[in-house]
Amino acid sequence: MCGAVRFTARDVTPTCGVCHCEMCRRWTGSALIGVTVPTEKVTWDGETIGVIQSSSWAERGFCTKCGTGLYFRVTMESDWFGNTEIPVGLFDDPNGFEMTNEIYIDHKPDSFAYAGEGRKQLTRQDCVEKFGVLDGE
Repeated sequence: MCGAVRFTARDVTPTCGVCHCEMCRRWTGSALIGVTVPTEKVTWDGETIGVIQSSSWAERGFCTKCGTGLYFRVTMESDWFGNTEIPVGLFDDPNGFEMTNEIYIDHKPDSFAYAGEGRKQLTRQDCVEKFGVLDGE
């Protein structure tokens, strides 16, 4: 928001996903609509990047000057490890991304509705079973 942090993402796929978990909703004020980028393909510029370990298995980056959420990243070895979720709104051009999945669909507020069909949808339990890192969180 303030411009103190910039990033470059390489080899970005034109897809995005949505997370409706309570933590993402509180972090973004809505749902997290994120683009998955391999962590080694993202370069951050700026000295105002703060990091908070938001759970026992993941961290979130933010600008310490203005508070803008910058990324979500799984820190524990798992199927999700090695990727960074960047909010789609942080891209200079947020157009052209296709929403391909929604997770925690059973936690989605009833006022949220996205256009289009055919997205993969996972409940919290589906995510626990698929990724394991969510157990006990």
